[in-house]
Amino acid sequence: MDTQSSQISSSQGLTDGQNSAAKESKLSDSFLSSSPVSLIQSPQVNDLIHWRDPKKSGVVFGLSLLLLLSLAAFSVISVISYMLLALLCVTITFRIYKSVVQAVQKSTEGHPFRELIEKDVTIPPETFRKHVDTSLTHINRALKQMSRLFLVEDLVDSLKLAVVMWMLTYVGAVFNGITILILADILLFAVPPVYEKNKTQIDHYIDLVRTQVNNTIAKLQEKLPGAMKRTKTE
Repeated sequence: MDTQSSQISSSQGLTDGQNSAAKESKLSDSFLSSSPVSLIQSPQVNDLIHWRDPKKSGVVFGLSLLLLLSLAAFSVISVISYMLLALLCVTITFRIYKSVVQAVQKSTEGHPFRELIEKDVTIPPETFRKHVDTSLTHINRALKQMSRLFLVEDLVDSLKLAVVMWMLTYVGAVFNGITILILADILLFAVPPVYEKNKTQIDHYIDLVRTQVNNTIAKLQEKLPGAMKRTKTE
């Protein structure tokens, strides 16, 4: 009887462990599917940065670069005001032009933007809650990672963060935030086509660098206290 009850409790524990593992797996999959990396890997963005349609990619790249350059030269308020003013000038001019044409031709086409006006632009509550839940997942994961790194749960990972922050101090001394965004925008539209044409050679050099970095980290872990404990737990 005792043996049967112990078997039942062990099977229940195994089932609970499998259920919790499945829940964690689903949570991880949902997080990865909503991460910025998945956004870059989406078909629409992938086609843009690989210049599948040169006209569309050129327009997006030009507008994004123009916006960033404008933010570098003027304040955010000025840039937003000029953009909205330009949009208003275009719509008002087109509205007056269509009204004059309709008056001359005596047509009854009506308002030129009627289809856009009648279009539903409201955000459904379900969509809003979905984005809030996704943002909350990102925030909670970031807070957990910050707590783990700054409270030195793992010495090696905290040292990695310290090295990255130390390198960023030199980057910040040369570039400001908007300059980094401009460079990132240029690289986002320049690197994918180059990588696509020279994928084999670039992957070879990336593997060499990754191997060298992993070897350096492994040697560092052997010299740090607590490295053996981390290896055993993993």
